[in-house]
Amino acid sequence: MAKTLLVLRHAEAGHSFSGDDFSRTLTGHGETQAREIGQWLLESAYWPEVTVVSSSMRTRQTSIWVAHELGERAPTAQLDDRMYLGSPGQLCSVINETPETVNNLLVIAHMPGVQELSMKLTSAESDEEAALNMASQWPPAGLARFDVTKPWAELDGRDAALAEFVTTGSWK
Repeated sequence: MAKTLLVLRHAEAGHSFSGDDFSRTLTGHGETQAREIGQWLLESAYWPEVTVVSSSMRTRQTSIWVAHELGERAPTAQLDDRMYLGSPGQLCSVINETPETVNNLLVIAHMPGVQELSMKLTSAESDEEAALNMASQWPPAGLARFDVTKPWAELDGRDAALAEFVTTGSWK
């Protein structure tokens, strides 16, 4: 049975009043984007069993608004400091630690890590249009959905089929 990996870039963030990147918060538009992605997950029945989130403010807020839309189906987010501006290798390591009992995993992190990780994982069996869209741009709240057939611990590159790349408003 294929598992689902959902890689989400945080929604639109504003500037930090303190000048600290880590504490940047979502804009009003960003809150709307995060809710739209949550609605898409709910309507598409891609309900994460585990959500792993960068510990930055904007990723935590994205997670909260996505969870708001998922309601009872939303898992408690797990914060991971390694995902704050993490490299593709660091993000992949977090995914590799996922228990095999998890069939649907949502990862919320930052550019360029989410795009570089997704390009690294994209296999030859991927949807070509989704791969081209993902490679050319990754707007805030952009989400890549992968089908994964191997154990989480074995993911390391070119071994997950990109099924679709979703941006807010693209499915309505």
